[in-house]
Amino acid sequence: MVDEKLQKEDERWMKKAIQLAKKGVGTTHPNPRVGAVVVKNGMLVSEGWHGRAGEPHAEIHALQKAGSTARGGTLYVSLEPCSSAGKTPPCTEAIQRAGIWRVVYASSDPNPNMADGGKLLQAHNVDVTGGVLRDEADRLNEAFFHYIKTGRPYITAKAAISLDGKLATHLHDSKWISGEQSRRHAHGLRAESDAIIIGSGTLLHDNPSLTVRDAKVKGDAPMRVVIGMKTPPFFADCKLLDDAAPTRFYVRTTNEDTARWRDAGVQIGRAPNLIMILKHLAGDGCLQLLLEGGGKLHAAFLEAELTDEMVLYQAPILIGGHEAVNLWHGSGVARVESALRLEGIQRRKMGEDQMIRGKVIYPE
Repeated sequence: MVDEKLQKEDERWMKKAIQLAKKGVGTTHPNPRVGAVVVKNGMLVSEGWHGRAGEPHAEIHALQKAGSTARGGTLYVSLEPCSSAGKTPPCTEAIQRAGIWRVVYASSDPNPNMADGGKLLQAHNVDVTGGVLRDEADRLNEAFFHYIKTGRPYITAKAAISLDGKLATHLHDSKWISGEQSRRHAHGLRAESDAIIIGSGTLLHDNPSLTVRDAKVKGDAPMRVVIGMKTPPFFADCKLLDDAAPTRFYVRTTNEDTARWRDAGVQIGRAPNLIMILKHLAGDGCLQLLLEGGGKLHAAFLEAELTDEMVLYQAPILIGGHEAVNLWHGSGVARVESALRLEGIQRRKMGEDQMIRGKVIYPE
């Protein structure tokens, strides 16, 4: 029989742990975002969260703050405690040393090298309850879980579009299709990401800064990534040459401008295809990517079935013209039954715009 009082208490403290985990947004990758609290006799003893890879995990922060008071208490943690050593010792050992009698966690750890911490604790006579507010906690670490399961980063494609699906006019003018509220929301997406990706065409036409321009947002500045067939022509007033964030170009072939960009501080990567680029970014800890390119780049990712989610800011304007820039450049699918669809749709009014967000479902 379910103890409803205990269940409500578990959910109450797990909500606190998940809120603490959110403090790691923008800083923890390639590690997951995790929060923890120690509770004893119904009272909060201590709290902690994971701030950065290589630093102590959330459980360790909370247990260290609690000290001897943790003995006989309950540890609430948003992710199952790790059972093996990585850059830090396994949290299961620290939990046992602290004398914690009960552990409650939300998400199960999908990493086979770290999983089964709950079973290990149970084998050492610690009472364990898993799956409390699992869905909420899973959403917080969607990119991390996706990488563990697929070996590649989680990619969100973001675009401001007109009612007729245009990204820009035939002169490549796109400022501003979306309104201020939409642009502010988009900066929040940037802050959650490890890297922002554009194509060389967007670099040359728009000269974007690709920074997070929101004083309320905290976290590491996402890497700025440009993908092109060859190194784009050098121009000294390129906004990506500032020191606001690291910049990397991925190219298949180099030209006379490659050395000039490198001398100006741009990292140059050679990669034959998108898969190799994504693996290279994941190896550098970039697990959550935001795709902001033009129609050709969006098309390349969609046709390779690499875009996982789309966020569209649809403005109440019509641009028209067959030479205007489309969201999906090229011929697209041949039949409606082959169309890509969005699942789990979220819609939100943002000023005069409508934000549409959903997971991309590719036809079998």
